[in-house]
Parts: sequence; C-alpha cells; structure tokens
Amino acid sequence: MKLSGADAVRYFAKPDPAHAALLIFGADPMRVALRRQEVILALIGPDGEGEMRLTRMTAGDVRRDPAMLGDATRAAGFFPGPRVVFMEEATDTHAAIVADTLATWRPGDAQIVITAGGLKATGALARAVDTARGGVVIALYDDPPSRAEIAAVLAKAGLTRIDDAAMTDILALGRDLDPGDFRQTMDKIALYKLGDATPVSTADVAECAPATIETGVDDMLLAVGDGRQVDVARLVRRLDGQGVQPVTLCIGAMRQFRTLHSMAVNPENVNRVRGKGRDAMARQARDWGVTKLETALKILIDTDLTLRSTSRAPAMAVMERCLLRLAMLKAAR
Repeated sequence: MKLSGADAVRYFAKPDPAHAALLIFGADPMRVALRRQEVILALIGPDGEGEMRLTRMTAGDVRRDPAMLGDATRAAGFFPGPRVVFMEEATDTHAAIVADTLATWRPGDAQIVITAGGLKATGALARAVDTARGGVVIALYDDPPSRAEIAAVLAKAGLTRIDDAAMTDILALGRDLDPGDFRQTMDKIALYKLGDATPVSTADVAECAPATIETGVDDMLLAVGDGRQVDVARLVRRLDGQGVQPVTLCIGAMRQFRTLHSMAVNPENVNRVRGKGRDAMARQARDWGVTKLETALKILIDTDLTLRSTSRAPAMAVMERCLLRLAMLKAAR
C-alpha cells in the first residue's frame, strides 16, 4: 500500500499497529529521519527504546547476515509492549531479504521500519514492501510542505491560535526552511508564547525566525571543513561563552554541509554561493568528496535528533563532540 499527501501525514502521526512494515524513502535525509523518529515514537512510545523494544540495524549489517532481520522481528522482548525493528540505509539490493522476512511475518512479531535514500517508487525494495501483506510505502519529496503537514507541525508544537498574517509568514517559512529548522522554529514560537493567551502575530514569528548565522559561527564551520580540530574546540568554547545555542550551531553546520555536498555532486553549484567563503567551500567540497560529506550529514542528522530529544546529555557537549568528529573525519584517509 502506497500513501502520499494528507494520508501519509496522518499515518506518520498514527501508524497502524497491525501493519508488518513501513518503508520511508526520499532524497532529503533530514525529512526521512524526522518522519522515522515520529512514527517509531508513535508505535512504541517514549519509553520504548529504554525498554529495549527498539532494535536498530544498518543495511550493511543485514547484507552481511541476511537472517538478522527476520530473527530480530521474531525475537521475544524482555519487556511487554509493541516492538519495532528499524533498518536504515536500505537499497534495492535488500528487496529479496525484506520480501522473505515479510512472507513469514505474523501478528505479534515486531513491526519493521525501513528508511532509504532516493529510491525509485517502482524499484525492487518499494515493490517488495508494497506487495507484501501489511506493507506500507511512503515516498518523501523535496517539495514545500503542504498545509496539512504544516498544520500537523503546528499542532504538535501546541500552536492553535494564529492570526491570518502570521499564518502567511509561517507558510513562507515552511517553503524556505528545511523540515528540521521549521520544526525547531515552531517549537521556539510555542515557548515564546507560553503563558500568553493572544494569537501568534507576525511580530512573534519575526522574533523567533532563524537569524543570519553570525560571523563567529562561520569561522567555526570553516575550521570544521578544514579539519582543524584544535581551532574547532577553541571556537566552540568561545561561541558557548557568547551565548550561541547548540541548535544554532547544528542548523549552521547542516546548511554548510548540504551546500558542500551539492557542490561535490555538481561543481557548477559553486556559482550559487555568495560571499567571501566561496573559494574555501569549493576547495573543501573537492577535498571531502561525496561519500565523506554524506557520512557527515548523517552524523549531523543524528546529533540534531539528539538535541531535540529528551536526552539529558549537555547539549553543547553533544554538539562539540559532533563537530570534532566531523573535523576528524576530514583528516581521515
């Protein structure tokens, strides 16, 4: 079964516990990661991972041990409650393994959530899930979010009273920001309006909308891209002392590395970059290469999800560790 549009949005918020598997795929890893996080939370609840009712595995693990997926699906959990097996980075080469697992899936087995990159909707993996009993396939495209998707984000943030002019501004933000940034901005507006009974206004939106990245952050991101670990640690401490928030660093790093990735994929994209850092970014895109930049984006996505989770880890320490990992990745051969 394939879902799209409003049907997909409703399914992410309230997935059917009787379904065997869900495949989410799309070219934007952040969109996929956010939806994956949402649907797993809806399936097993906030305590599911702590109660070991979530099993994670990479597609590489499954390729090396094809029985792993089926074994994890059928394994009995130590704690009662629904279970999820999550496989990330799947490709069409996993279609046969997934099809075999779904052919033997029975009620009571763990539900399977699979994420993938830019698959074809008619590809082998999508067909394997779509044609299986209880299989659901949802493709995520880089189109601006629909009104239904924006409404779902607003409802989750607790924003129910918004005047017409502010809604126009919010719709514009939905088109201009990536999904992670947009959700963070809505959460920021909700905190800003906490205890205020008046509707959200255009002034409220302007106050909470992402500002231009400060020069100090640009310097830090340049150091990360060059692999200068000592400078990264020093600049992060300085920015922390200036009151720059970890999410600001994460948003800036995500944008920077997406730009580098686009330049590595197509060098002509360097012409879209403006400012004094263009030459340095062009050099970094060549030095990093597509594969390393995709690894860097995965690290940033995981860090972004951690920062917005209920984790008690110090947020700036989490962000600093991420940036140092990126700088080390640049230096690795």
